[in-house]
Amino acid sequence: MEKRSQYKGFTPAQARAHKKYMENFVELRARVSPDRRNEIQAHAKNRGESLNAFINRAITETMERDGSAQ
Repeated sequence: MEKRSQYKGFTPAQARAHKKYMENFVELRARVSPDRRNEIQAHAKNRGESLNAFINRAITETMERDGSAQ
């Protein structure tokens, strides 16, 4: 089932561009409780980051610290 935008101004060209952009990424999933998610989101917001940016930074910094970053 393909997701469809509820935004009325989402044109077919925008949909194609978004799909092409998203081909460069994969989705990772992690399970956390709602309280933990809220805690992580609040921390990211306090740092001026999106949740995704915070998670990517946390992964990168941990890999660098562990000596396995490329």
